[in-house]
Amino acid sequence: IKDATGAKVTVVTMGLPKADDMLREAMAMGADEAVLITDRRLGGADTWATSSTIAAGLRNLDYDLIITGRQAIDGDTAQVGPQIAEHLGVPVISYAEAIRVEGDSVIVQGQYEDRYHEVKAKMPVLVTALAELNDPRYMTPGGIFDACKAEITTWGRADLKDVEDNNLGLMGSPTKIAKA
Repeated sequence: IKDATGAKVTVVTMGLPKADDMLREAMAMGADEAVLITDRRLGGADTWATSSTIAAGLRNLDYDLIITGRQAIDGDTAQVGPQIAEHLGVPVISYAEAIRVEGDSVIVQGQYEDRYHEVKAKMPVLVTALAELNDPRYMTPGGIFDACKAEITTWGRADLKDVEDNNLGLMGSPTKIAKA
């Protein structure tokens, strides 16, 4: 999409300060900017608190298309992407295997159990992506060098817009794990 449209790509994650390594890797692969949302008050977040945090961070950015993974490898719930869309009030299209941009819309081919669906939505929109969506770019030596020098924007609790403390971190997590 970046190559076809000239779009600016910003990668955003919530995590510990060491997550900036992953953001630098994304920048070495072609992302233009990176944002790390990190604060001790965000620790212990379940999917609801995580999506609340990321949505609050996204309110600081201009965006047309938000692409998330389908699901995390830890909880495997596939909830954060759709919950971000709910917090932002934008449509969500899940299980994207192909995306193309046409004007102010995206057309997404989504994979389901027995078939593919093609859905068109006006941007802004959030799309959850399958691994098959794209072949990742290879990092180049120049890209790695530039990513190591690049500034990673870091936001804490004070930088998050339109979100209450009772929706963040452990305190904002309605899910409580009794035993795993």
